[in-house]
Amino acid sequence: MPTPTAHETASRPRRLRRTLTLLTLPALAAGLLTATTAAADPPRGQGHGRGDRANELVVTEQGKVRGVTTGDAQQFLGLPYAAPPVRELRFAPPAAPAGWEGVREADQQSPACLQFQPSGVREEQAVSEDCLYLDVYRPADVAEDEDLPVMVWFHGGGNTQGTGVIYGGSSLAEKTRSIVVTINYRLGALGFLAHPALSEVTPGGSGNYALMDQQASLEWVQDNISAFGGDADNVTIFGQSAGGGAVCNMLAAPSAEGLFDKAIIQSSACFSPTSNTLTAGEEGGEEYATAVGCTDPATVVECLRSTWPGTLIAHQGEYVGGAKTESGFLPVAFPDAFAQGTWNKVPIMTGTTRSEDRLTAQSRADITAEGVEEFVRTTYPDKAEQVLSLYPLSDFQSPYDQITQITTDAGRACKTELTARATSDQVPTYRYEFDDPTSPTLYGFELAGEDISNAHSAELQYLFDFTLGAEPLTAEQERLSDQMMRYWGSFAHDGDPNHRGAPYWPQYGDEENVMSLRPGGDSTVIRNFSEQHNCGLWLS
Repeated sequence: MPTPTAHETASRPRRLRRTLTLLTLPALAAGLLTATTAAADPPRGQGHGRGDRANELVVTEQGKVRGVTTGDAQQFLGLPYAAPPVRELRFAPPAAPAGWEGVREADQQSPACLQFQPSGVREEQAVSEDCLYLDVYRPADVAEDEDLPVMVWFHGGGNTQGTGVIYGGSSLAEKTRSIVVTINYRLGALGFLAHPALSEVTPGGSGNYALMDQQASLEWVQDNISAFGGDADNVTIFGQSAGGGAVCNMLAAPSAEGLFDKAIIQSSACFSPTSNTLTAGEEGGEEYATAVGCTDPATVVECLRSTWPGTLIAHQGEYVGGAKTESGFLPVAFPDAFAQGTWNKVPIMTGTTRSEDRLTAQSRADITAEGVEEFVRTTYPDKAEQVLSLYPLSDFQSPYDQITQITTDAGRACKTELTARATSDQVPTYRYEFDDPTSPTLYGFELAGEDISNAHSAELQYLFDFTLGAEPLTAEQERLSDQMMRYWGSFAHDGDPNHRGAPYWPQYGDEENVMSLRPGGDSTVIRNFSEQHNCGLWLS
């Protein structure tokens, strides 16, 4: 198996400093939407508010910060990695954060970024346009001379919802002896709006502000993480769903070279990108600007930057979302970068849940057997008879269960196989499938009469002190959680997920080794994933 290039051992290119003017005026003066956060009991001892003050200070490039200690982990919450993206910094690349005098008490999380669709956070979660903050979690007993591996998390939510603050990293940091960083990035139009006038004032082109935020957080890690006991030369980026897509984009982005050393892609397929070209994005952006009332070409930038956020959210469906390729920031999506040999070659772990679309296809909750057949014949006309034969209703609990397994296999399950097959020829690649048939679902996503365990996002509660779980894990599930955290952490340490006491996880390669992650410590390697999910059909 070929090993990564000299990227892992060469000295890192220093990132250019961001030079945009800093804004430090209060967020509310910019007309931001804000909600009040209510206290909630966090799981697994995760403190998301005030706790015992840490005894030591950490000195960052912006100033001194003091965290809180909860159990065997220490948290530094609400640290700014960029200036508030308001006024002239709305629809602009992230600017460097301002410094401060004295000690910043890092004991409260920031608001989530403005949500452009519901269900990404609990009802009481505070949201704001001033949201470019991150949380740092580390073991409580980090020595001054330690260089712990660093794990930077990009949350999911379809690029329109979600937040890093719901992913507590204390348990993961403590169990794996690593530094865990979770971030917010701009969502919806604020993160992905392209427009010709915005491109004129945006180096690299407009429409990729969220990606620029994600890269800015990695630059912050390069500049600051050693102060927390982290190794800036051993950074793993990982993300799920849209966050997994963000990892794919970082693998493709030339300017991200040297900012990370390993990548974990959860429930997202790098060979099934959702990106659009900058040109297409700009065309959609012109229509969006008109829809929100910015019709004068001479003042459209100023108008977009001063429009009430609620108006931007109200027109969520009227612009082209997702990353924009054929731009200076992202010349090509991952498939083309891979074909051209220009991608950032690092060890990869990638995987999916057993029945992803049980969560994401709830608009079809009332589908009938006849409806499934009609969907199959319309969607897969050349394969309809094979599909209906391979997925008979008698094998499933309901028509909903039937159709969601069909679309799971046709989508994320088999398309993730394409990623593993390709990258395993060039870098160490590890493949998994999360398979707990009794896993809790997400808060707010319960579906009466249907089993939606093993669905999209089911693994998140097993990796984080996650505040969107519908119910606590059982003892058997906690054993799987512990095993998964240690697999992820071991991969972050040295690019190999194997650790003492866990089933051996071989690389994906000539044999399609897939680690089936099962509760109770019963995880095992399967070699017939493609057969189980009928990938021969879906990839033909």
